[in-house]
Amino acid sequence: MRAADEVVEFLAREIPTAALTGFRPSEATRRRVWELVQKEKESGLTAEEKCELDDYERLEHLLILARAKARTQPRHG
Repeated sequence: MRAADEVVEFLAREIPTAALTGFRPSEATRRRVWELVQKEKESGLTAEEKCELDDYERLEHLLILARAKARTQPRHG
């Protein structure tokens, strides 16, 4: 099992579905990600900024997978 799959399994199993699906990043985080996306399109990112955006994208992907997995598990409601 890949490490990411293990994390997804854990999140889906341990966090109630309502909490998992209801989670939204803060307004500050959403603004920061939007700024990075715009900067990437307009002028490019520094290595540090690229790493930050990549991290966010990986976390978002894991969260999407965990939400989908949690919805298929009957013990969460």
